[in-house]
Amino acid sequence: MPSASAIRELADSEGRLAIRVTPNASADAILLPSGPGGSELIVRTTTTPEGGKANEATLRLLAEALGQPASALELLRGGSARRKLVRIGTACR
Repeated sequence: MPSASAIRELADSEGRLAIRVTPNASADAILLPSGPGGSELIVRTTTTPEGGKANEATLRLLAEALGQPASALELLRGGSARRKLVRIGTACR
């Protein structure tokens, strides 16, 4: 799992972080973007995308990686899409 500072570096000046989620993965994981210019954090979760469960699992994994409570994160966009935009609370930055 990447360090909290490496994850925070991907966020913009307003604390927004672009992520790409893969539900139904074989293991939970957070990966830094690969290649030059990559800015989307990759989150893999074993949870199925039913009733927002994968979104909750994604926020929980991200919060754990940042060392913060899940309540410090806010899903801004992409509730039913693989690409999401999450705001990291000021306590996390």
